[in-house]
Order: sequence, then structure tokens, then C-alpha cells
Amino acid sequence: MSSPAAKPLADVSKDDSLESERSVEVVEHDEREKELEVGGNFLDRIGLKFNAEIRGVERVPEDKRVDRNWTSPLTMFLSPNMSIAALSTGMLGPTYYGLDFRTCVLIIVFWSIIGAMPVGFYATFGAKFGLRQQILSRYFAGNVMGRVFALFNVISCCGWNAVNILPSVQMLASLGPLPPWAGCLILVVITCIVALLGYKAIHLYERYSWIPNFIIYLVIIARLTMSGNFTWGHMKGGKQEAGNVLTFISSVFGFTAGWSPSSADYFVYMPSDTPSWKIFSCMVVGLSLPCIFTLILGAACAMGTLTDPTWKQAFDDGSVGGLVNMILNINNLHGFGKFCMVILGLSSIANNLPGSYSLALAVQAIWSPLAKFPRLGWCLIGNFVSLALAIPAYYVFSETMSNFLSIIGYNVAIYIGISFTEHYIYRRGFKGYDVSDFNNRKSIPVGYAGISGFLFGVASTVLSMNQTWYQSVIARKFGPSGGDISFELNIAFAFVGYNLVRPFEKKYFGR
Repeated sequence: MSSPAAKPLADVSKDDSLESERSVEVVEHDEREKELEVGGNFLDRIGLKFNAEIRGVERVPEDKRVDRNWTSPLTMFLSPNMSIAALSTGMLGPTYYGLDFRTCVLIIVFWSIIGAMPVGFYATFGAKFGLRQQILSRYFAGNVMGRVFALFNVISCCGWNAVNILPSVQMLASLGPLPPWAGCLILVVITCIVALLGYKAIHLYERYSWIPNFIIYLVIIARLTMSGNFTWGHMKGGKQEAGNVLTFISSVFGFTAGWSPSSADYFVYMPSDTPSWKIFSCMVVGLSLPCIFTLILGAACAMGTLTDPTWKQAFDDGSVGGLVNMILNINNLHGFGKFCMVILGLSSIANNLPGSYSLALAVQAIWSPLAKFPRLGWCLIGNFVSLALAIPAYYVFSETMSNFLSIIGYNVAIYIGISFTEHYIYRRGFKGYDVSDFNNRKSIPVGYAGISGFLFGVASTVLSMNQTWYQSVIARKFGPSGGDISFELNIAFAFVGYNLVRPFEKKYFGR
């Protein structure tokens, strides 16, 4: 007679199998940690000679989390959002959407703060679990959609890096006969070098590179005041004005919230006991304040094109670079103004560094075999893909900037709708995660709910987006130029689509 405590043979075999899998994973983890100490391939060994970070999507062990500087979340996005890309995004309000200054300010302040909140939310996961953002996506959206979101993040990072250097190239080109391809190449190479060095180098660069930009912006404010060209403009009403407001909101939200699919990457070396509220608060302040300052300044500069025909001509001919050159160099400053232009032109490096770093990690998160190729190699490849995209985009800058920011916002909104739902409803906070075995597909959701939420979000996008190449049914309700309410609806649609399937997924698959 068998003992009541005895397990069926099948259960014993299953337990032995699971234990065997865990033993193999522990051995593989230990071997990988040893490789990270000495370099497991040619590129990693070269990187270690320059003290570069060679760790990829592997979870960062607690004993390796040495970043105890609580200001890291405060300063990480300070420099990126004091760059020329932020200035040019602010200029879209008056020049591309025809909005008055007061309307631009209201949109910028309100939506910069809202857009910074999800970035702060995801940042807390990096310190809590030591996992990269696109590995965490598997826990939010399931195995399949987690990898799809990683692919989208690679595309977003490459595309944003390409779009982001365009105003910098315009700045440099306005000073002399610099070919666009040469300006793009210079900026990509410098960005790539710092991104290859990894976490510490990026945090150090972002901590201080905002200072010269801020000084130059003060000079621009003084010059703008002296010119007398600033005007408040006239606040208008009507369907078309409402549509322009909604589309500019989409651009501002995309600019700030666009960091969400990479946010955790920059805090995986912070100890897990770092208070989440501190990371969140510092991130929201450090991201939203520079955005508000620089976007508003960009809008103020653009208002001058409405009162001075020479400023308008400069903007029409040279876009952001032409207008800033007019403000700094015409009638005054001369050599110092050109020096300021060069410094601002280099500011896109700070904005591209996070994306250059995260795109390599996102590639590794798409498919396990891709993780075997070193982060340094993917970083090099991704940056030169961005270079190939940047050169043709240079000639249609305003449309490219507006369209791409909105598209980033669409993807991020779906991601927010799914991940917030999973975190707060189904996992009920951080205690609902077991990340000890993040590479095991059996430990994460299958992904049917994630696919459902994503498809609902795509349907919402098709119904409500407003781009130069496609205007949806809802967008056309706001007049000939349309209005974009896609990201707002995407969050709601993704939430509904996810919740329709997730309870059944948990019931029948248990995860």
C-alpha cells in the first residue's frame, strides 16, 4: 500500500524535469557571468579594454548594481530634452499647426508632464528587477507581443535617431557648405562611440551636457527679446483649430512618452531597494521640466516668423537651423553666434544616446539567438542604419518630425494600455512578478491577451490617426487638415481588447 504522501510517477518526473531545467539555467547563468568578466568574443574583449559595458539583456545581479546615485533618474533625460530636437518640436506648434503662443504653452506644460509619467513608471522596474525594458514587455504583453514590441522599439530607436539629427545638421549646414551626409555622419559616429561605452558613460554625458545648451538658450532668449519680433498671436476657434491642437498634443506626447519602451534600461544598475517613489518623482521632474522649457522657447522663436518676413524666409529656407542662425548671427554676435550654433548642433548627441543604447538591447530581446551577438555589435549596426535613414529624411524635415513623433505616440499608447492593465489589475503591483526565470517561456503569459490588446489598438489607430500620407475617418471630422486623437483612443482600445481575453488566458493557461 503506497504512502498518502507519495506523488504519482508522472508528477515526480515532472518535478525532476523542472529541477533539471533550473540546474541547466543556473550553470548557463554562471558561465555567462564569467564571460562578462573576461569577454566571450572579439568585440567584447575590445570593449573591456576601453572599460565599456558588454552586458546585454541578461538580468543584472544584485551585487553588480552599484549605481546608488539617486539623481540618476533626475539627470538621465535632462540633456536629451535640452537638445535642438526639443526646440524644433516646439517650433512645430506655430509653424506647422498654426497655433498661437498661449495655446502652445498650455499644450506643452500639460502634456509634457503627462507624457513623463509613464516613463517614470517604467523606470522603477529597472531598479526593482534589474531587467531591460523589452524583457519586461514579455511580462506585460506575453511572450509573442513582448517580442513584437521589442521589434517596434528597434524601429522607433533607429527612426528617431535619424529624425533627431536632422535639425542639428541644419544648424551646422547653415554656417557653411557642409553636405548633409557629412553632418549626419559626424553626429552618428560621435553618438555611436559614447553609446558603445554603455551605462556609465551615458549617464555621465547626460548629467553635464545640458549646461552649455542652457546657457545658449539664455542667449537666444535675450536676442529674441531684443529683436522685438515675438508676438502672442491670436487664439482661434473652430473645428480646424481643434484638430491642430489635437495633432500638436500627439507630437508633444510622443516626444516625452516616447522614452517609455526603453525607460527601465537606464536604471538596471540601481539597487532593488531604491525607493520607487524617488525614481518616479525624479524621472517626471527631470524629464518634464527641460521639455517644458525648451519646447516653449521653440514656440516663442517660431512666433517671430509671423511678424518678420526675413525670419519667415530663413525658416522656410533652412528650417530650424535657418531660424536660429537668424536669431544669433544677424546684426550681432557673429563669431560667438556661430560657436553657439555648433554647440547646439552637437546637442542631438545627448538625445540620441539613449536610443542608440536601447536599440541594441531591444534587438537581443526579439529572439534568443540574436542575444548571442554582442550588444556592441548591434549598437554599431543600429547607428549606421539610422545614418542611412537620416540623409533622405533631411529634405522633408518638418513633415518627417511631425509624422514620426505621432507614430511613436501610437505605439507607446498601446504599450501603456496593455502594461498598466497587466500591472495593476492582474499582477496587483510588483509582488505579482517572478523574474527569476525570465528566459523560460513557461513563466510568462502566453500572449493571446497581448495580441488582442495590440490589434484593438491598431484598429483604433486606423480609425483616428492623422498623417500627411493617411487621414482617418475620425481625423477628417476636424476639417481639411484633420486632427489626431489616436493615442488617447489607443490606450482605451488596448485596455478593452486586453481585458476581453486576459481572464480566459489566466484561467486556461494559469499564467
